[in-house]
Amino acid sequence: MILLRAEGLTKNFNGVRAVDDFTFGVEAGSITALIGPNGSGKTVTFNLIAGFYRPTGGRIFFKDREITGLPPYKIFDLGIGRTFQNIRLFPQMTVLDNLLLGLKFEKGESLWAALFRTKAMRREEEENRAKAIELLKMIGLEEKRDTQAEDLSHGQRRLLEIARTLGTGAEFFLLDEPTAGVFPNTLPKLLEIVRDLKKAGKTILFIDHNLNFAMELADRVVVIDHGRKIAEDTPAGVMRNEAVLDAYMGKGRRQRA
Repeated sequence: MILLRAEGLTKNFNGVRAVDDFTFGVEAGSITALIGPNGSGKTVTFNLIAGFYRPTGGRIFFKDREITGLPPYKIFDLGIGRTFQNIRLFPQMTVLDNLLLGLKFEKGESLWAALFRTKAMRREEEENRAKAIELLKMIGLEEKRDTQAEDLSHGQRRLLEIARTLGTGAEFFLLDEPTAGVFPNTLPKLLEIVRDLKKAGKTILFIDHNLNFAMELADRVVVIDHGRKIAEDTPAGVMRNEAVLDAYMGKGRRQRA
């Protein structure tokens, strides 16, 4: 079953076509990598899916429902969570409080509950705190829960942002450059987290410049260059694809190598 699909997706910026008739799909319960050289249109594609940009042309479907041009909050409510290449945390709040901000207060979410701290709201606060601590255990940051986010290493902040997105309970995750600026010793933890998501029945589409990480993690790889899809295959198939090799290395350089 294809959970998310884009059909003829196109985005122009002042006459420049950043995404050009891009069609691809992401199968439910899979891990899919979206890769390509710098400036190829990967992040623009993420912003189109997440509702931060409105496409110039084409359509986007999630669970067979068209979501083209919906605002980000509506797309989030449908079950699509997203991280960003530039980490977006509250630096002077604790690790635990940053995580709690991403959790929903569904039972106690009303003005009455907030003003009078109803029993339902207090119970949900306790449930969310327990959930947040479990997420911190999962990413290996439980002992840092009272530390301010600004005092974490870059890799730890990246893990915290991913955990905050996981806490939303989304069904489909867009992970934008999860390894960006992360030390090599953090990569096994990232691999474990994303694989555990898949085991839990979640679907992941991610962008990454670390090709070794992408090829090790992905079930399927979509390659984009100059806004157009040039390949969609298994990791092994993509690594043998002439168009992909040319996009990353250049035909002339490969011939001289």
